[in-house]
Formats: sequence, structure tokens, C-alpha cells
Amino acid sequence: MSSNDKHTHDGSPSSPLSRLSSLSPVTLTIDGRPIEVLPGTTVLAAAQQLGIHIPVLCHHPKLSVTGACRVCIVEINGQPVTSCTALAENGMEVTTASPYIEGLRKDILDLILSDHPYDCMVCERAGDCELQELAYKYQIRTPVFHGERRIYPKRDGNPFIERDMEKCILCGRCVKVCDEVQGVGAIDYAYKGFGTKICPPFERDLDCEFCGQCVSVCPTGALVSKPSLCKGRTRDVRTVETVCPYCGCGCNITYDVVKNEVIRAGSRPETINEGWLCVKGRFGFSFINSPDRLKAPLIRKNGKLTAASWEETFAYLGERLRSIRDMHGPDAIGGFASARCTNEENYLFQKMMRAAIGTNNIDHCARY
Repeated sequence: MSSNDKHTHDGSPSSPLSRLSSLSPVTLTIDGRPIEVLPGTTVLAAAQQLGIHIPVLCHHPKLSVTGACRVCIVEINGQPVTSCTALAENGMEVTTASPYIEGLRKDILDLILSDHPYDCMVCERAGDCELQELAYKYQIRTPVFHGERRIYPKRDGNPFIERDMEKCILCGRCVKVCDEVQGVGAIDYAYKGFGTKICPPFERDLDCEFCGQCVSVCPTGALVSKPSLCKGRTRDVRTVETVCPYCGCGCNITYDVVKNEVIRAGSRPETINEGWLCVKGRFGFSFINSPDRLKAPLIRKNGKLTAASWEETFAYLGERLRSIRDMHGPDAIGGFASARCTNEENYLFQKMMRAAIGTNNIDHCARY
């Protein structure tokens, strides 16, 4: 295979995407409903195309397949199989919710909960926990199975992420997102059998980029944001959509606000940044609540900075720029743009400097 074959994804004849789409579709039946899908499509993805819900814990649509939790089990031609790992084949007969399958799912959840802490009343993820939702759906009040509780000391000197490994269900989402999306590989599985755990090398405190992608994909309360600890329940939260102020990428941010205070930052998966954020976007919001934050423009009057309206500020700026240009020429004025602005805002700024003021004295903070 040539290098062009490896890196062409534009639908040309040599593209892997083009070759895949040229193959004959696969026809299968899910809960009595026929569907045609491309070869390589999983049974889970095919069911989702039909609008059929199959519960999952370890699966994430933007990560590679794990098949660890077994909750997505379905019946294929009479045999129980995990739907996230099974590829669709011609003639498959899939049943997603028979009494037999639902009984297996309940047993699997029972086993997961057998060594899980029962502190949902004070857990930070209560009301926003995928494991709790499945336990509610299958009405698991007291596990039939009684496992040995894994006790881990709580320690993490970082100011961003709280790890409670007793609530970890070893789904592997955090490991995969750290490796496959962020490309850092700061954590991985360690040990074997019942002693298996996810941790940084040599079980040290977490020391990474602190992007928080692991927090965003964790289905339980094993990984939570420290700034939001004990700040409010899900029912208390008001969400506000905005754009990250830290660079010109324009990442979407959804702020969780409680009592007019921002306690948590996240992002929706269908946005330009696909739900991923960097450490600044996810955790750098404390300035919003700072009492020192400027809330209005300031104009120096009689040697003292005084709050002013935006209308007054724009009029003042226009008058001063015109007077300096008329007295000393346009090159007496220089403009300094910001990497925190969008490309469109920076374009308008340089246009104003060149076309309105008439100078090329323009620079940008990203050069420094």
C-alpha cells in the first residue's frame, strides 16, 4: 500500500473510505426490523441507527471498542454476545431485550455493584451517573452477590481532578481517551485479577496535562472535578452556553452555574470541538467569580480611572484616535491584537487599523 493509500480519506478510488463504501451492504434483523449497514458496522451501531436503545457503560462513540462491562449484551442467533464488539453479518437475527437478556444484564450489573460503594446520597455524581441510572432501571436495591470491597487511600495533590478508585468499574474509558484522543497515556491498567486498578505509573499522584477528558467520559463518580465538589446537585444547576475565552479556536463551553456562580465547565459532543477541552477551558474559570474582575470599561478622568458606559468609551476612543492621527499622522498609532480573539475579530481589527486609521503598525500577542 502506498503512502497515498494510507492517508487519502477524500472518497477517491484509492481511499479506504471509498473502498469500504463500495462493498455490498450487510443485511440483518434487529428485534424483527431489517436493516442494511456497511461492512464493519457493529451490532450496537446498527441498533442505534434503528433508534433501539442498548445500555452501555464502557462504550463511548469516539473511542475504540473495549467490551469490558458486558452490559450491552444481546442475543444473536440464540447466543449472548456483546453488541459493541460483534460485527454485523448477513442473516443475523438479533434480539436486544428478551427476558433472558434482561436477566443477564441485571446479573452483570449486580456483579458490578457487588464491590461498589453505596454512598449515592453524598456522591458528587448522584443524578448524573450512568451506573446509578442502570441500577434504577433494573431496580437493583440490594445486590444478590456480595463482593469484597476494594479500599484505596484517597490522595491526589492536584487542584483539578478528584479520584475515588473505590467507585471505578474498570470500564477503561479514561485510559482510552487519554491515549487515543489526548495522546498522553498518563494512566493505564495495573495489576491483575481482583487487584486490577487504573493508575498513573508507580501509583503516583496524577500528574498530567489535566485536560479533564477522563472526567468527561467517566460513567461513575470515580473521576470528578475538584472545583465543583459539594457546590450543588444536578437539580440546582443552570447551564449557560458560551465560547472559550482563552484562544481563537472557538471551542464550545457549557458552564454549570449554581447561585450565579460557575462551578463546572464542560462541552457538548456535537460542537466544533466535539466535547473535548484543554485544561484552561475546563478548569480555568475561577476568574469569572473573582471580585477583582473588571465589569465595565474604565476611562481616566482627572488622573483617576472611572467606570464608563460602552457608548461613552467608543466615543472617547474614536475622538482620541482621530486627534492623534490628525496631529501626528497615522503611523503614530499602533494596534496590538490578541490570540484570545477569533480569526474574524482579528481580521476586523487589522482592517480597522489599515483602512480606517491608515497604518500598518499591527502586531499580535501570539508572536511573543
